[in-house]
Amino acid sequence: MVEYLAEQIDVAVIGGGHAGCEAALAAARLGCRTVLFSVQLDAIANLPCNPSIGGTAKGHLVREIDALGGEMGKVADKTLLQSRILNRGKGPAVYSLRAQIDRKAYQREMKHRLELQENLTVKQGEIIEIRLKEGKIASVMTELGAIYEAKAVVLATGTFLAGRIIIGDYSRSGGPDGFFPANELSACLKRLGVQILRFKTGTPARINRRSVDFSQLEVQEGDETITPFSFETDEPLKNTEVCHLTYTNEKTHQVIRDNLHRSPLYSGVIEGVGPRYCPSIEDKVVRFAEKERHQVFIEPMGGDTEELYVQGMSSSLPEDVQIKMLRTMAGLEKVEMMRTAYAIEYDCIDSTQLKPSLEFKEIPGLFGAGQFNGSSGYEEAAAQGLMAGINAAHYIQGKEAVVLDRSTAYIGVLIDDLVTKGTPEPYRMMTARAEYRLLLRQDNADLRLTELGHQIGLISDARYQTFLDKKAEINREVERLEALIFPPSEAVLAVLNQAGSTPITTGIRASELLRRPEISYALLEPIDPDRPQLAPAVAEQVEITVKYQGYIERQMRQAEQFLKLENRKIPDGIDYEHLHGLRLEARQKLAKIRPRSVGQASRISGVSPADITVLLIYLKSTKGGSDHGQEA
Repeated sequence: MVEYLAEQIDVAVIGGGHAGCEAALAAARLGCRTVLFSVQLDAIANLPCNPSIGGTAKGHLVREIDALGGEMGKVADKTLLQSRILNRGKGPAVYSLRAQIDRKAYQREMKHRLELQENLTVKQGEIIEIRLKEGKIASVMTELGAIYEAKAVVLATGTFLAGRIIIGDYSRSGGPDGFFPANELSACLKRLGVQILRFKTGTPARINRRSVDFSQLEVQEGDETITPFSFETDEPLKNTEVCHLTYTNEKTHQVIRDNLHRSPLYSGVIEGVGPRYCPSIEDKVVRFAEKERHQVFIEPMGGDTEELYVQGMSSSLPEDVQIKMLRTMAGLEKVEMMRTAYAIEYDCIDSTQLKPSLEFKEIPGLFGAGQFNGSSGYEEAAAQGLMAGINAAHYIQGKEAVVLDRSTAYIGVLIDDLVTKGTPEPYRMMTARAEYRLLLRQDNADLRLTELGHQIGLISDARYQTFLDKKAEINREVERLEALIFPPSEAVLAVLNQAGSTPITTGIRASELLRRPEISYALLEPIDPDRPQLAPAVAEQVEITVKYQGYIERQMRQAEQFLKLENRKIPDGIDYEHLHGLRLEARQKLAKIRPRSVGQASRISGVSPADITVLLIYLKSTKGGSDHGQEA
């Protein structure tokens, strides 16, 4: 093969999935000459596992991506089929936006935005080699011999890296949805000393809408009033599709049990580690043998296709078994399967090889993002892609890395978990992973992160001014409610009686009244003639701020304590092997992870509180630990 110099660029992004798209857009928007390489341009922004974006904790990630200037939320709003807020019966900390997306429309829209972006070129081609010069990134090479000299590389290979499709006893090399895999890059990474892991995920079958008896299915409508993902979406959104729900039953489970010997999951054909929190249907039946049924969601793939996803039924069983088990369920007795479910194995990395900036510790200028880092999910991938793109640009420009801490964003939790603890299986974001859930709500993502997005350069001045106006409006109304006193008038008592709330005998502050669980901000409107006309998002912030003030303040105090250790920086180059008083395991773990702060060190598995005390004493004695704020 004849090699030739194709171009000199700043950032090469390898992979066009959700991580690659956000990384490429961020780097280009920050002034870097960027090229995004995809093995197949039709695979850009693909949604192979399910046609939805958001969900529990994942909706938080999408809104944080948007608040920082990313693209996923905007494209999701533009290609929406149906939207719902999950966990409405719980508190606002765990409300999570989830939307069904027109899969093909989402791909087209995102691809077009990439094509229109200044400083960004989109190219079809497989990168087979990454080359270094003096230990740093120097260039990448395509399978056709084209050399692109680059200053930084973002690896966002998804499930394409040495991908293998498995259905029963059939397997072949391949990426998702029948696309070509990227086979040669794994060997290159191993030569560079990168530690490779093998993970597995699954995709459910697709069926024809005409073959479904919807009269036997439960209808799942979307929300009447839709909350958009993007804080910039100001036009009303509409639901155009509904989802449906059916269930597995004893017949379904018996078909699966009778054919477990044909399952590659149990026969040893599958070598990769699968996701614990999103198991295949055969794994569910084995692990939860006592359950009589499992939910199965029938979700539309788009507005111009009859293809439907059978969500909750990912499988690697043989095709004939899949058809048989599908036809045991209500409404699917005569179903026609258009695409067979499959498992896919792929190479990824031990994410503890990365810094919190997502740059490899041992290879300056090389960044990882998305499933390449061991995570699962579109939203987790996009969040990492955004941060990797920002930090690749900052690396080239000689700026400090942007690192979000755990008290600032779910993105901070996600990345900290990956680089500090690693993951033995595909990592999935969940609200339970965040210690400061009440502070990290999806509704206040803009209040938490828009200022940082503006400082970085991804939020426009116009959007930033809109944000400042909103913030001021919230503060004014909260102050007004703190000052406003309701007397025990007939009108006020009538409202309290209507809500089943204890009557008052003296004046009471509106804020105190609003803190009663049964009282809502909207309920007070008839007795509050001076109340300003607020946008729904502003009114929501006002209500949450007032109603949960005590809880929020308590969690803020906890976060302040957390930040004291987080801001206690550990200088590079500490020789943990000769740090007297540390246990052997702690020495090994600290030397491997090389934490940037005492806070991060305390979260490393195998590092005890006693080890942290030793570390603190050492830092104090050498004056090596500095107190600095969050990197930005």
